[in-house]
Amino acid sequence: MERIFTAECRDPSCQAKTGVLTLPHGKLETPVFMPVGTNGTVKALTTDDLEDIGFDIILSNTYHLYLRPGEEVIEKAGGLHQFSSWNRNILTDSGGFQVFSLAPFRKITQEGVKFRSHIDGSSHFLSPEKVVDLQKMLGSDIQMQLDVCSSWGASRKEAEAALETTSLWMERANKRWLAVFGQDNYRGLFFPIVQGNFFKDLRKESAERVIGTESPGIAIGGLSVGEPKEEFFEYLAFTAALLPQDKPRYLMGIGSPDYILAAIEHGIDMFDCVFPTRNARNGNVFTRKGGFALKKAENRLDFSPIDEECTCKVCRSYSRAYLRHLFKTQEILCSMLASYHNLFFLNELVKDARQAIREQRFLEFKKDFLTKYMEEKTLL
Repeated sequence: MERIFTAECRDPSCQAKTGVLTLPHGKLETPVFMPVGTNGTVKALTTDDLEDIGFDIILSNTYHLYLRPGEEVIEKAGGLHQFSSWNRNILTDSGGFQVFSLAPFRKITQEGVKFRSHIDGSSHFLSPEKVVDLQKMLGSDIQMQLDVCSSWGASRKEAEAALETTSLWMERANKRWLAVFGQDNYRGLFFPIVQGNFFKDLRKESAERVIGTESPGIAIGGLSVGEPKEEFFEYLAFTAALLPQDKPRYLMGIGSPDYILAAIEHGIDMFDCVFPTRNARNGNVFTRKGGFALKKAENRLDFSPIDEECTCKVCRSYSRAYLRHLFKTQEILCSMLASYHNLFFLNELVKDARQAIREQRFLEFKKDFLTKYMEEKTLL
């Protein structure tokens, strides 16, 4: 396989780096934040909005799309890109985390996972191979293995069992991906996932097994699952240090500025989270002075933008008072505008981080940003 990732600039003071990742639907500059479009859409935003902000990749979820609208619909549409009118890259999560969250309704065996749909209670079975085939049908530019995610506070016995199953499924999924790569012009990449819960020896074992697949990229799973912040930072640093820097590294499920900057500092290239858009729908927005809630009474007569320093179309055109009015009256436009602003904010943060790395001043940039952001932080 041709080389798909090139690291360009490294900051000598830490592990932060910029790079270029070449995918079937175009190149990505890294580090990169990926908005989450679980059901084939980033909630409250159009594909034109996403392109306007500057995103070249979004994330969708195999589990949800498999259940609804189903394989037949998307296959007949010609794949998820055509179905959703998104002509840039798509990373698809395998659905492992969603199955993990359905604990009362699923049974995990070495063969795969049996579960009942959260929609109608119908029974289903997914194997590692089936998940690869589903993501090929979707046309995923990056597809993830089916894995078992254990929760914060899980026993060592539970973590060992989850790791063993994840590793077995990884080998089977990788074998299946190698068999289908190139079929029907499919060129999507496969990323296995490091697990191991919060046991360092298990993390190390998992990383060694993942590296052994010689996959195009590697994902870090099992973090940001309810653990204390200090534990997250410790295990992020530990796990990232185990992985090769010449491959794209994807940290799953982070979307707040402090977590994103920590990930970049440790050489992470890709990250995603529902946090910015979910928060927006709840009327919570980012600013460089921290986050705040639009519903607050103090915004009733505040005709300034969300963030004086932000150049997005929302901050150029709408006031805090108007957005508070939209939120209080439950107008859909509030979710649309707040979601646009929050994603624009994070995209600009990552772009600024890339520039700071190129200028070899990332740690200074991180400190300056977080000092201002966390000092007056009221929500996030």
